[in-house]
Amino acid sequence: MHLPRHAEIWLPGYVKDRLRAWGREPVKRVWLTFADHFEPLWNRADEKTAIERVKLWSQHWPRIASKFADCAGRPPRYTFFYPEEEYRPHLLSQLEPLVEAGIADVEIHIHHDGEGEQNFVDRMSSFIETLRIRHGLLRTQNGRPVFGFIHGLWALDNSRPDGRFCGLNNEITLLRDLGCYADFTMPSGAAPTQARLLNTIYWAFDNPEKPKSYDMGIPVVPGGGEAGDLLMIPGPFGLRWRERALPRLETGELACYDPPNARRVERWLELAPRIGNDAFVKLHTHGTQERHSSFLLGGGLESTLDLMTKTCARAGYELWFASAWEMRQAVESARKQVSFLSLTRELQGCHSNR
Repeated sequence: MHLPRHAEIWLPGYVKDRLRAWGREPVKRVWLTFADHFEPLWNRADEKTAIERVKLWSQHWPRIASKFADCAGRPPRYTFFYPEEEYRPHLLSQLEPLVEAGIADVEIHIHHDGEGEQNFVDRMSSFIETLRIRHGLLRTQNGRPVFGFIHGLWALDNSRPDGRFCGLNNEITLLRDLGCYADFTMPSGAAPTQARLLNTIYWAFDNPEKPKSYDMGIPVVPGGGEAGDLLMIPGPFGLRWRERALPRLETGELACYDPPNARRVERWLELAPRIGNDAFVKLHTHGTQERHSSFLLGGGLESTLDLMTKTCARAGYELWFASAWEMRQAVESARKQVSFLSLTRELQGCHSNR
């Protein structure tokens, strides 16, 4: 059998994950999050193209979201991870009505390449302040702004062997100190940046002297402690078997070249990180690229939501739609084993804590 590249990184962890899956508690709740690496200026687009790319989402996502509801009657949430280096006030402003309507959220994405620690801290700090003060985005926790994060080109914590597109071995510590509540970068697939710990929500501990400190960590479990530098919330990762064809790698990507189907949805649920009876499905995409936006807004997202809703209903799972922030709160609830009623109240108040 021919395996995808860099199997020496992910295959041992994948085998361990599948062995651990035997005898797990049955699922009661499924949390679904869309994490978009949202890049309006992708491929060096001009301003007009960028405006049109964002406009498509501001026009079509409300229509799509209105067609679906989770077990509590709440519409789907879509999280735009917006890149700092592509900040334009008029582009972000187009997303604000979606956030106010409770069907979207904005978190932080960044691409950088060896500019140094102070440059990274200054850029991130300025962007956090801009999102908070100018656009009313992000949230405040314990008196400080907090954010979810996706690293550009999956190069979190200087994880590429060539050191490109990051350059900071202490990036996890920097993110913690800046207020990152969770990282949503993984999985990166058949790449050297892929973590060895798969399909697990876990705490990474930074070693500032070495890159890729998120490679392993301490899993979040019911009743467990909260200890670590950065919480990692990855999407599903594993092999997906196909009839009369070689298996392909499943990474939870929504793309025009890999549309959703019933088997993919079942595989997401099989591979999803678990904490007790809760399963966490984080799907990712690059929604401003025309080939993907045409697919997603032209039926791909509706098909994904329809298939997920029907699959969970048949299995007797409660389906909950969540932004990245809400998924973080659900993780905390599963860890603390708090009453589900208190969790629903907390989620209802999420948008008031800005």
